[in-house]
Amino acid sequence: MPNDVRDLPAGGQSDGLYRFLGGSPLSVAFRLILLSILVGVVLAAIGLDPWNILYSIRRLFQSLWDFGFDAINWAWRYFLLGAVIVIPIWLLSRLFGAPRGR
Repeated sequence: MPNDVRDLPAGGQSDGLYRFLGGSPLSVAFRLILLSILVGVVLAAIGLDPWNILYSIRRLFQSLWDFGFDAINWAWRYFLLGAVIVIPIWLLSRLFGAPRGR
């Protein structure tokens, strides 16, 4: 309808910043810090070193090359280990989750 009035959020200088960041700067910084720690743990588990990243990446590929087909077996086992957790959670969220709108 042409005479409808839409409620818009109160604008300000920080409205663009909130929209750009996807939330308040403090909460976005906190989420980024937690995600960085999680990714750091995963990268440390595969042997990457933040002080010498190029050497660590070369060493990772060299060890994968040395493993040969053992690397495929290693990746398959980690995939299965993760799938044991991820697939049931995904299935339960699909079965009992919020209805999908069209």
